[in-house]
Amino acid sequence: MPELRKDPIIGRWVIISVERAMRPNDFKVSHAEDGEEDFCPFCEGHEDHTPPEIFAMRRPGSERNKPGWDTRVVPSISGRFTIHGNLERRGIGMYDVMNPIGAHEVIIESPTHYIDISQMDVDKLELALDTAVLRIVDLERDQRFKYCLLFKNHGARAGGSKTTRHVRSQIIATPVTPTRVKEELRGSRIYYQYKERCLFCDIIRQELESGIRVVVDSMHMVAITPFASRFPFEIWILPKKHCADFINIQRDELKDLARVMKIVFSKLYKGLNDPPYNYMLHTAPFRREKRSGYWLTIKEDYHWHIEVTPRITQVAGFEWGSGFYINPTPPEDAAKYLREIDVTI
Repeated sequence: MPELRKDPIIGRWVIISVERAMRPNDFKVSHAEDGEEDFCPFCEGHEDHTPPEIFAMRRPGSERNKPGWDTRVVPSISGRFTIHGNLERRGIGMYDVMNPIGAHEVIIESPTHYIDISQMDVDKLELALDTAVLRIVDLERDQRFKYCLLFKNHGARAGGSKTTRHVRSQIIATPVTPTRVKEELRGSRIYYQYKERCLFCDIIRQELESGIRVVVDSMHMVAITPFASRFPFEIWILPKKHCADFINIQRDELKDLARVMKIVFSKLYKGLNDPPYNYMLHTAPFRREKRSGYWLTIKEDYHWHIEVTPRITQVAGFEWGSGFYINPTPPEDAAKYLREIDVTI
């Protein structure tokens, strides 16, 4: 029979197939229908084909909006938020409205035309992550913003471009905290109030003790398939040392995170034939003043992490209508399969 599992953070239920689980090989992606890439505006030497850069990690002697960069940040040409203006919160009858004030930036992670971060050297991936940290720190200075979401859309099925697959991630700064993050904040606070411990730290401790859902175990980071995984091969990457804010990551932790991400995405690339995926950084919202509720203990009860969700199954009516997810592959099987894939970094 299928097994119902409860997410310990937000209380969501997931249906896990146990007896009739799909095998890992069933999820290998076919790219037969992929089209040819068009001209890539993100490659080095094509700087005049993007909006002017906001930030760049450049080699000595190079000029702004010219070749000679290692990472480069530009505004999104399809941004849903505008950096200009005021929020102007207001009501229309019982409904709340505000202006779409925010920032939408694209982090071009390499001057070379790689299509996936699994192809990047670890030190180059570290630069890309460092760039994200610096951009979040800078955006936090804007008093209108409450949250920054770092994410990646890889592959057309995951929302990536069909015309160029150049490695890039995105940052969106918003004037509100996303609902998905709020759910985690509430769950973390309730757990902390009851046990005076971080829920995520307890998850890490238990997963390391059992080992059955661990994909990568390194000095500072651990990658696991969550107990109540929503999707086949869903992976969470978490720091072993408790920390609520991604921007407070230390240099040795950043290096280790780059290495673990290289391993994780190389395993996915090799094991599932370059699957489409999203990854999202969940970190604590900006805190400029003390507030009631979870704001008083957020530093102690929340724990930043990266969620990786391969897009290899369809979410259908039952999932949308009920809030349940159906995962045809137990996370224990997914973790075992990924652990056994040898990759070179």
